[in-house]
Amino acid sequence: MPNIDRSQLKILLLQIRETARVKQEELESFARYSKLDVKQFDVLNVFEQPEFPADAAHGYDALFVGGASEANVLEPEIYSFVPFAERLLLKCIEDETPVFASCFGFQLAAQALGRQIIDDKTLYEMGTVPVSLTQHAASDPVFSDVPDGFLAVSVHQQKATSPPEGCIELAYTDMCCHAFRVEGKPFWAFQFHPEVDRNILVERLTYYKEKYTDDDGHLAKVLENAQETPVSNQLIGSFVDRVLLES
Repeated sequence: MPNIDRSQLKILLLQIRETARVKQEELESFARYSKLDVKQFDVLNVFEQPEFPADAAHGYDALFVGGASEANVLEPEIYSFVPFAERLLLKCIEDETPVFASCFGFQLAAQALGRQIIDDKTLYEMGTVPVSLTQHAASDPVFSDVPDGFLAVSVHQQKATSPPEGCIELAYTDMCCHAFRVEGKPFWAFQFHPEVDRNILVERLTYYKEKYTDDDGHLAKVLENAQETPVSNQLIGSFVDRVLLES
């Protein structure tokens, strides 16, 4: 990629959101932490356009993939966009289009690359959690200055316990793999939410409380324990600075 100014970057956001408020908030969060203008993003929303070409990211500087609370990668018979999204991710790997995939994007990528996704609606991470680094993180351009045990927002009922074949695990918790890179490719996937901070977590969990919490008391306890996640949030900016602008 030739030298390019930050303001010239053009990003495609693959969005898996139905609610207008959450769609806008997610877009603005990705823009804020990547230090880009919202106008530099085009959005491909899979609920509005469930079928799309594998080369949909062609011509963009990167593909970002967001999270989801209204979909499940294990139910392609219901969510018909799943195979199209997986083909898009595989095409990006083939074409070496940079990818930053968060939460649901992590699950799509892991499944597309052959790793089993486990559905667990009884024991799952919800809130801000400490994330550990593997030995490979120190030499990774995105994770190189991240301290071990950093806090991140993690809310998910599906998980992968290990990275796919041909991928390098970068971060994990006792429960699951939390970040991997496709070896030799500009492709990063995060089970946690680098684009979500504490304030957005409070808004999201309050909005989706019936899905993730037992009652208002349970919600209040989770939110009371939620902490700021500045290190996690800096990862998007590191991806832009060190992958998109230094390539």
